[in-house]
Amino acid sequence: MRITQNYLNQLELEQLAELAQFVVEENFNHHSDNVIPEMEIQNDVKDVYNEELSYFKNSEIFVVKDTMGSIQGSIRVIKWDYKTILPIQKLFNINPLDVGYSQNASSVWHIGRFATNKTNQDRTLFKRLMVSAITPICNDKNSIAFAECDSKLLRVMNLMGIKADVIGDSINYLGSETIPVSMNYEGLKGFYDANRYLVS
Repeated sequence: MRITQNYLNQLELEQLAELAQFVVEENFNHHSDNVIPEMEIQNDVKDVYNEELSYFKNSEIFVVKDTMGSIQGSIRVIKWDYKTILPIQKLFNINPLDVGYSQNASSVWHIGRFATNKTNQDRTLFKRLMVSAITPICNDKNSIAFAECDSKLLRVMNLMGIKADVIGDSINYLGSETIPVSMNYEGLKGFYDANRYLVS
């Protein structure tokens, strides 16, 4: 077994293809017991890459890498420009501006591409990635965030004190049951304050 120190940093544009491959493969590793055809995986990788490329100018992507430079975890946050179509609109046909407290929000965010290496044993990995993504929301009391969460991840988030409101029915996406959620400052602040020391 290789003992590794994991490093958190921001992803550069030229690493987007690596991110797309990691996100798709780890989603299937975590959620599917079946052998997925290579063609299906590569089509999903291409879709994820193209989508992230379209969001890149308004987003920050955080990755944790091991000492060999391999991605161990990822998460992405987009500040919505009110023009770009967000995944929650594309996948669930949910308009963020129709959701309760978003009418009064000063900024709208989208969190996505959360994935971790199935074999990674770093217990702080989830918390460090999540703190990185929710920092802008926790710096503005009037902001709101949207995400599409795997059902298992949603349970983990609730256990860790992240309060997410389910805003629609689930679908199957990248091999798992995926649920649309919204999160606001009040629901994130407790987790953020308890864990922000993990991110320098």
